[in-house]
Amino acid sequence: MNELSATVSFGTLEKDVLSEKIAARLLSLIKERQLHSGEKLPPERDLAGMLQVSRSSLREALRALAIIGAVETRQGNGTYVTSLEPELLVDHLEYVVSLNDSTFAHLFEARKALELGIVTMAAQKITDAELAVMEVCLKRSEKTDEGYQAFLQADLDFHELIAQAAHNPIFESPYMASIRRLGRASRDRNSQIPGLPEQSFKDHRVILASLKARDPDAAYAAMLRHLTNVEAKLMATPSPTLMPTKADSAPIVQTDSDSPHTRSLAAPTAALRLIKSKARRPA
Repeated sequence: MNELSATVSFGTLEKDVLSEKIAARLLSLIKERQLHSGEKLPPERDLAGMLQVSRSSLREALRALAIIGAVETRQGNGTYVTSLEPELLVDHLEYVVSLNDSTFAHLFEARKALELGIVTMAAQKITDAELAVMEVCLKRSEKTDEGYQAFLQADLDFHELIAQAAHNPIFESPYMASIRRLGRASRDRNSQIPGLPEQSFKDHRVILASLKARDPDAAYAAMLRHLTNVEAKLMATPSPTLMPTKADSAPIVQTDSDSPHTRSLAAPTAALRLIKSKARRPA
């Protein structure tokens, strides 16, 4: 018997439970700190017995948790809780943000609260060397002939450089960096809006000028204008229709069979439902 099974009460679940309920139970144990980062889960047979579910349903749940970055399977060495670093766990949230217009509005509220404070601090602390690096980054984003992805990377880098120029380690922590990365979802959608990369370049140029002047008020105003411009254009542009796929609409059925079709369908669908449920859950 695994040593962990003697100290953690996994609880039992009904025989007909869906795989996402198993995954939700394991996530609950992680949130309650009964399972810790880096900890090895009991062997599959033992864990299935504790939960009183089939091993195939347990496998589906573990695959779903692996997709969202909560656990990892090490070949020949069992399943472990991951490091649970925010940067690892936030990846799937970009997908959630991309599905919901109201989430975009919330994202811009959060970006304004975060980035306005950062740019104000950066205006007071930025060095000449950092300004030079930002100038190079701005020139990269001007080269529209290199395609949108090149602009996107330069845009992300520009905002990251501002965070670094604030010289506050909290802003450079993995958690804060993860929050800023959520903006990538809105930037990906921005590629559908004609003229927005050019507008962003103009806004960035004004932001950089205010940083060169070491003017916190001007930097605040320039960043606010930039975020407002992007938000207005984004919200005025209809989002593309997202058609549900068979995998998204198909139910997850508990089964003791472990066919390739079951393995390929159940885990991604369970993961998607877990992601959606976490997005809807109030803080």
